[in-house]
Amino acid sequence: RAADGSLNELYAGDAGEKLAELLRGLVAASVSFSFAADEWPDVMEALIAPETVKPAQGTDRNIAIWGVLEARLQDVDTLVVGGLNEGVWPRKPESDRFMSRLMKTGIDLEPPERRIGLAAHDFQMAMGAKKVVLARSARSGDAPSVPSRWLQRILTFVGEDHSAALRRRGDELLAWARALDAGEKQDFAPRPQPKPPLAARPHHFSVTEIETLRRDPYAVYARRILGLMPLDPVIRDPGAAERGTLFHAILHLFSARVADPRAPEALDGLIAAGRSCFAEAALPADVEAVWWPRFEKLAAGIIEWERGRAAAVARRHAEERAEKTGVGRSGVTLSGYADRIDLLAGGMADILDYKTGSSPSKAQAHTLLAPQLALEGALLRRGAFKELGACEPSQLAFVRLKPNGEVFEESILEYNRKPRTAADLAEEAWARLEKLLIHYADPATGYLSRALPFREGETDGDYDHLARVLEWSAGGDADDEGGEA
Repeated sequence: RAADGSLNELYAGDAGEKLAELLRGLVAASVSFSFAADEWPDVMEALIAPETVKPAQGTDRNIAIWGVLEARLQDVDTLVVGGLNEGVWPRKPESDRFMSRLMKTGIDLEPPERRIGLAAHDFQMAMGAKKVVLARSARSGDAPSVPSRWLQRILTFVGEDHSAALRRRGDELLAWARALDAGEKQDFAPRPQPKPPLAARPHHFSVTEIETLRRDPYAVYARRILGLMPLDPVIRDPGAAERGTLFHAILHLFSARVADPRAPEALDGLIAAGRSCFAEAALPADVEAVWWPRFEKLAAGIIEWERGRAAAVARRHAEERAEKTGVGRSGVTLSGYADRIDLLAGGMADILDYKTGSSPSKAQAHTLLAPQLALEGALLRRGAFKELGACEPSQLAFVRLKPNGEVFEESILEYNRKPRTAADLAEEAWARLEKLLIHYADPATGYLSRALPFREGETDGDYDHLARVLEWSAGGDADDEGGEA
């Protein structure tokens, strides 16, 4: 309260008007709410928190931005008349979508052109200020703009000499504006390409890291050499990655518990494995309410798919580990896990990778942009999976688990009508990997940021902020980025 006990100061100014508006809204609310008196400060703080007080005249009290009606009623020292382009001032007459010009004339409604006359009246009154600055933009988007008809008529009327004098005075103001951007040129940050000593570089990789090494070597540098691990948000609901991990765990448990998917109790065994893994995951109730029905839809499809291939399978292996295996002359070893390897009756094996999403695509796997499956085939040929020994891969495929319950096997051995054998694709992936690892064994080779990005334009990688991607890509260095096949 003020010294005289009044509340005038409380409701004074822009903030006071906003407070009064908020309180009027509470009084006028049709739904009542009640709370204890001691809760009022917290309630009021919560109500005020989202509100924003915008100064009525902007941040500078000497400058005001008005519409034509407001400007007509004010008197100022200097008036800037902006937007003097055709289509802006005056605006282009627009036909009424409900009533044609003829219909309006029939019931004595004013034609659209009358608004141009009113706009001309506003312009004429604006020209009566003590000092007037007439301004327009030279371009509208990518095209040159057309000066307002009023500006054209004024310049035509006063003649070339007076028009040149007006433009010279305007050039002084433009020089002031351009001076705001003047200064010493600062180059953009270069795209990072750190070159750590060979002793600090990784000498072992898992099959899941090879795609990252090829696409974004800087991410491998940050994680494996600098030891920087991304932090999970403090509060985050389980997402696609957690769902994929959960469904992988269910299928692994099912393969371990149920020897023959053709058994009558196979579906019940899969549902039981699902319940066990869901219980262990302890998902939030709202997430489980969505994921569990999705899994139940998938269960029947999984059993149908399993039974369709069971006759040719001698033994199933889930989550099989490949031991460290040297990659040619690179001096680097490779290891990993295969989601599923099925030994066939003829002695060969199918390598399967469960996917709950759409990445990687069949094209990326076939062209070895995403070489995980092919490298697992190469490891199988070299006896890295100790439980299976050395054997030839027959099939390399994704098992797609779709949200609608559909389950299907997608081979990566054929793309664009170009079939290849599993052994051929595996050996090419192995040869490319050896070449890549030898490339990074050169001390002059750096770990380039976003060498072959997953998606053009996206900068939400775990280490993109550390690589200052938004800065160097704004400087034009992004032109060197590769694209996906």
